[in-house]
Amino acid sequence: MLDQPYFGRRLRALRLERGLSQATLADGVLSTGHLSRLESGSRSPTQSLRRQLCARLDVPESVFDAERSGSLADVLAAVTSAELDDDTADRLTSALREDGAGASALHWQALWLLARMRGEQGQYEAQRTLLVELAALTEQLGQPVLRARVRTQLSRCVRLLGDNTLAQEYAAQAYAVEGELTLSDRLAALHALVSAEAEAGRLVEARAHADQLCRLAADAPGTAPVKARWAWATVCIRQGAYGEAHEALAKALTELDGRHDLDLWMRLRLAAASLVLQMTPPRTDEARTWLDQVEPALGLVGTERHQQEMRFLRTQLVFQEGRLDEARKLIATVDADRLSFREQIRLRSVEGQLQIMAGHAEEGVAALQQLAQQAHEAHNVELAADIWRRLAELLAGLRGERA
Repeated sequence: MLDQPYFGRRLRALRLERGLSQATLADGVLSTGHLSRLESGSRSPTQSLRRQLCARLDVPESVFDAERSGSLADVLAAVTSAELDDDTADRLTSALREDGAGASALHWQALWLLARMRGEQGQYEAQRTLLVELAALTEQLGQPVLRARVRTQLSRCVRLLGDNTLAQEYAAQAYAVEGELTLSDRLAALHALVSAEAEAGRLVEARAHADQLCRLAADAPGTAPVKARWAWATVCIRQGAYGEAHEALAKALTELDGRHDLDLWMRLRLAAASLVLQMTPPRTDEARTWLDQVEPALGLVGTERHQQEMRFLRTQLVFQEGRLDEARKLIATVDADRLSFREQIRLRSVEGQLQIMAGHAEEGVAALQQLAQQAHEAHNVELAADIWRRLAELLAGLRGERA
């Protein structure tokens, strides 16, 4: 038999999801008072009324049978043992909505899991909303460790959205949290701080914190030393020291055994491919090697975010190789909303350059100028400079052809 309180909670959640008032949903089907009693759990629906409500809400009747207990604990237990996909995230979202604004460790855990799912899907705006809610809940729970972890994740999220100033603030707050933080938490916060400073062009501070990160991680267990080298390489890239960055990443790649952390193994190779494609001249053969190695792993541990990053890097590769028609086709397959702010700018830069090469100079030049301005406003000075350089080279080439 259907759990009546669950039916009421589910009915109310579905109504609110669709932005309907009780009067609107009830109109022509039942009285508002009857609907209110159904939602509160004090009345049971007849089979006929249940069918009518499902038709009005445009949902199958089975929607009320999915989780008979309806508790957040039950749904959380189910989703943590299942594959993390869109359906899993939707179930957890519904359970959180029905649970209300709970101030419990269980509610915190569910929000944390859902935020991680949204990040893996590349839905960074949705992830930020969840993390902001988590930050408020963390203050109610009063646990320093959780406060540091949430702010570390917030720093990563807003940096990917292009807000480097706020990313620095969150990372600094995480690193300054007082309390008994583990080495792992301190390393994660410091790593986030290095990434945010490097992205914002504060390279002196980023280099100093990267050195500190490498020292702290040197004797840490697991993959901490590898991640520290990666952060240090990122700073080198922003400084234009591609040789140093390449050496650091190469060492990290040799130190990491994919059998111990396949996800990190894959992400490091994507980072290496991105690095060598930014070098002058780009090392396309090496980039292709890294991407070909990653391809099989995508089917095992790759998320939607990783799939889009792979398409983005393949686009960069074929463009650098001069295969322009293929680059145009690949661009159309990339969901730019799943990429980071930096990757979006780089992708649109290729698009603008292709416009110029196809004879649409005015549109292409305007697009590149706008992208350079966006990068500059986000304090990505090195990225803006790269776009201006590429634009100047293209225009010089066009003038040479006309001469």
